[in-house]
Amino acid sequence: MKKILVTGGAGFIGCNFLYLMTYRYPDSNFVCLDLLTYPENFVNLSDLNKKNNFKFIKGDIKDSTFLDSLFDIEKFDTIVNFAAETHVDTSIKNPKIFLETNIIGTFNLLEMSKKYKISRFHQISTDEVYGDLPLDKPDEIFLETSMIKPSSPYSVSKASSDFLCLSYYRTYGLPITISRCSNNYGPYQYPEKLIPLTFLKAMKNENIPVYGNGENIRDWIYVEDHNIAIDIILHKGKIGEVYNIGGHSEKSNIYVIKTILNILNKPLDLITFVPDRLGHDKRYAISTQKIENELGWKLKYSFENGIEKTLNFYKDHIDWFDIIYKKKK
Repeated sequence: MKKILVTGGAGFIGCNFLYLMTYRYPDSNFVCLDLLTYPENFVNLSDLNKKNNFKFIKGDIKDSTFLDSLFDIEKFDTIVNFAAETHVDTSIKNPKIFLETNIIGTFNLLEMSKKYKISRFHQISTDEVYGDLPLDKPDEIFLETSMIKPSSPYSVSKASSDFLCLSYYRTYGLPITISRCSNNYGPYQYPEKLIPLTFLKAMKNENIPVYGNGENIRDWIYVEDHNIAIDIILHKGKIGEVYNIGGHSEKSNIYVIKTILNILNKPLDLITFVPDRLGHDKRYAISTQKIENELGWKLKYSFENGIEKTLNFYKDHIDWFDIIYKKKK
């Protein structure tokens, strides 16, 4: 890799990826392209701007004319596409923006990658494209070959962009890889998501809303483990393949919230149950045998280690919440 375009790099997973990769590959150049919509913030990149192998460009992947000029000037050889609308609740209220960014935006990047003959296009996807699993069958798990059956406008848009990528591999020979990851947590996650939202409300002694009975299960992975897996796929992954990345940490939402409250020494009566989300998926679980057996990836963090590390980050960067909320206003 010589020059890598990281779209959506000012967001949660993308900025953590850039911190990891600029450190690991000081002789490669990384360009972060981000529109800086509400979940993304330039403050997430503050330490990256001090590095000689990093550059930030503000722009929209939905703008094909802008992308054409950017690709022509920068001569990228690798694309890692994190850019996406991701919040399920927002997709239920306003699905159109998810179709525009996640499908049309990905299409534009694929077209530019084909035109300028990039050497690798890696698509960041989600385990939500598989739909959900029943709570009473804990042995069931999704493989890369499992049926795609998304439940929300968000997961439909991500499944559609996956199919677009695979079609560009099959039809045009574009060098595509795709990774589908379980629920991430870690530094810089926007506080509309469960773990940072719970932390923030707990620190303020505010009620913490929990959908339904809180028994919906997610597989949690610390963001660094996810990004290490992406790095391995970029270097060792087989073109045209999909790789699941999971944390082997299936936890119910209520368990996660209680764990955070216990670590922070906050009372459990802050928990407030609210009506369930529309079409709320019951359980996600994915097999990581393929990436482990074929590429040698292994988890570094347990949930217990990762959640402690995450909460310590938020304690040490409590002003970060004020900065990003001011941006949203």
